[in-house]
Amino acid sequence: MIMARSLLYHGLYGIWAFLMCFAFLPSLILPFWASDLISNFWSRSVFLLLRVICGLTYRIEGIENISDDPVIYASKHQSVWDTLLFPLQIDRSAIVLKKELFLLPFFGWYAKKYGAIGIDRSAGASAIRQMIKDARRSVAADRPIVIFPEGTRMPPGEKGEYQSGVAALYKDLKIPVVPVALNSGVYWPKRKLIRRPGVITLRFLPPIPPSLPRKEFMERLESDIETAQKEICDPNYLN
Repeated sequence: MIMARSLLYHGLYGIWAFLMCFAFLPSLILPFWASDLISNFWSRSVFLLLRVICGLTYRIEGIENISDDPVIYASKHQSVWDTLLFPLQIDRSAIVLKKELFLLPFFGWYAKKYGAIGIDRSAGASAIRQMIKDARRSVAADRPIVIFPEGTRMPPGEKGEYQSGVAALYKDLKIPVVPVALNSGVYWPKRKLIRRPGVITLRFLPPIPPSLPRKEFMERLESDIETAQKEICDPNYLN
């Protein structure tokens, strides 16, 4: 039954995505408000499909840690669901993503128009410099930054290496970092068709103040995220 519902979801999602790819084209020549509007609409429509067809919803914890000022949200990354949630939950957020995604038809066009920050992971130090330059521009426009410190999706219970990009942003921008834990991969596994019913938890953790030494910052960021991850991915916690 779960797989049948998942396949139905993918079929309807594919039709809906095809239609919206063309319906959203005018936003590419309109001001930012249009991109912001369609981003919210797109996320809400996908979450509706997930809820109605797959029985998959979500809850947000730690809302008090969401800031009205520009901050860096450093989040665990387990599924595509994560990228749908942040533009909806964090107003006008600029998400750091792989630069090659900009080359994808439609998605890349919309992501670039929305102001996503692309990083070329093969470019080394120059990629970090460009990311910082783009992030400064976003913060100057009063936009928060969202970054996935491990740089890729990690299955529940696994930990990747926390990359230097988040430390570079923290040092240069001199703004707080809000760690974020989530368990989306339990219900939306990486590279699998199945969408399990349940309630995804995304938890905003207390912010890390600016200007800590790099080593102390990275240790605290990793500890805060992974400790929360262990709790919300524990079978006894899951509904």
